Amino acid sequence: MSATPQRHRRTRRLTLTALAVTAGAGAMVAAALPAGAASGGGAAKSRTVDVQLLSFNDFHGTLEPPQGSSGNVTERQADGTTKAIPAGGVEYLATSLREARKGHEYSVTAAAGDMIGGSPMLSGLFHDEPSIEALNKLDLDVTGVGNHEFDEGKAELRRMAYGGCHPAEGCFEPGKEFTGSEFPFLAANVTDQKTKRPMMNPTFIWKKGDVKIGFIGVTLEGTPDVVTAEGVKGLKFEDEVETINKYAAELNKQGVKSIVALIHEGGLPANGAYNYDCDVPGAGAGISGPIVDIAKNLDPKVDALVTGHTHQAYACTIPDPAGNPRMVTSAASYGRLFTDTTLTYDRQTKDIVRTPVSSPKPVNKVVTRDQPKASDMTELIQRWNELAAPIANRPQGFISADIPGRGSEAPEKPLGDLIADAQLEALAPADKGGAQLALMNPGGIRADLAYKASGDEGDGVVTYGESYTVQPFNNMMNIVDLTGAQLITALQQQVSGPVNGANPKILQVSKGFAYTLDLTKSGADRIVVDSVKLNGAAIDPAKTYRVAMNEFLAGGGDGFTVLKEHKNKLVGAPDLDCFNAYLGKSTAQNPIVPPAADRITVVK
Repeated sequence: MSATPQRHRRTRRLTLTALAVTAGAGAMVAAALPAGAASGGGAAKSRTVDVQLLSFNDFHGTLEPPQGSSGNVTERQADGTTKAIPAGGVEYLATSLREARKGHEYSVTAAAGDMIGGSPMLSGLFHDEPSIEALNKLDLDVTGVGNHEFDEGKAELRRMAYGGCHPAEGCFEPGKEFTGSEFPFLAANVTDQKTKRPMMNPTFIWKKGDVKIGFIGVTLEGTPDVVTAEGVKGLKFEDEVETINKYAAELNKQGVKSIVALIHEGGLPANGAYNYDCDVPGAGAGISGPIVDIAKNLDPKVDALVTGHTHQAYACTIPDPAGNPRMVTSAASYGRLFTDTTLTYDRQTKDIVRTPVSSPKPVNKVVTRDQPKASDMTELIQRWNELAAPIANRPQGFISADIPGRGSEAPEKPLGDLIADAQLEALAPADKGGAQLALMNPGGIRADLAYKASGDEGDGVVTYGESYTVQPFNNMMNIVDLTGAQLITALQQQVSGPVNGANPKILQVSKGFAYTLDLTKSGADRIVVDSVKLNGAAIDPAKTYRVAMNEFLAGGGDGFTVLKEHKNKLVGAPDLDCFNAYLGKSTAQNPIVPPAADRITVVK
């Protein structure tokens, strides 16, 4: 696929400028407004103008309203209680964004990665072409790449951007060729290992009249840790701060003083409510995680940060190295929220005015489902659903109640246990690999299994579309030899090391495997080694065990480097096949009961 510029632009689409990679530095012009400076239109141009920045992140191809607890946002009430609000669905997101733009002469829409990948079946079955079509209709101006944009490799990402039918499956709609995105994907810190150049445009300049705002897009440097090796083959992922600072200087040299960074890395607010104020008791006091250090070290040339990856909601003010207030936002995930930010643009300095009183604070707004649906999105969903229906509506099994997965905040998730059990059962036979236990990465669980019917299949029925949404990656299963010592090290790597030390990733385990996680301790000591047992027997460090896991984990993904040391690998069935086979043994009279999630004893 030739990496040519996007060929299709709507009349409202603004000029895109791809900056050349050159050396140099620039200086930020400090903006200082006289008291009472006006903002807005009028016959004569005022010195400042308000630019509306609408942003979201981690859409993950979620065209239809997400199911289960993943389809809610938590709202903090005045009395301190919380309320769950159903949210999300591209029909409602389109309405929300279009309503928000009304009355704003200057409005730009940007995203911070993971627009595609890890998608529900409606989008994932067609390699996310439906989502790109929907994002075009949303009038998205620009997005940075996230780690999931690399799920199918760099060639497929370029196809998403520049168009063309799938190289293996061809065109999905008769007589129609996929045209690609009408917005750029920015990948400033992703370089080709051979050419040393960015694999896609590093920057984008949004222009309207005499207003210019530059965007820099980066994904987390640790993307190779959370994507299969094949997906990032031939690519190098650079430091986020160094890259953004480099291109901020480049934009300044081009005369662009107003800069927004789109960063697919995020933070963890102290409270999960979307309307929690993370600037209490002081600026940025209520947020932690990787984005804090990034924000504190980015050049003051950068005026605002739109972030993602952690699927959290926040709108914080973290001072830049010069002590100036700077906005850092994230709009949760799956199109349940969007952030509305006002950037006050100074026409004289061409910079964003950043003082505590210059602009309203960014606000995360709920994409509620009590508003009208956008008819063009309804048509899009219906059209693709008709293509998917023969597969999507096929019943796979039965459940007796909701089985929480992605929506669960507990270390051990009932759906995680169920998936691990399915993998163990499928791969335990000697001719299938002889697995004695199975391990499942939590990030690979993309949804809950909801008891309530999503269509006309009936309550408690799990369809292929729903099972696909839970496990959309089509990872091949690996059955490998690991020593007991390596198994224990893998458990310790859940809560230690450069990847998981600050943000633990707790593996989901199959029945018969148990241990204690002591959260009162730190690092690797959180794993109580003598509590690790298989079928009631203590794990022997010197003994070899047959372990089932997906190819992502077997390749050391999510920081589990010890798992790459396996031996005697056998490639088994795809993970989704194992899951569906397990579901298929259930009946309406004998449905699957949610696992008790009692295999990991947590001490707090």
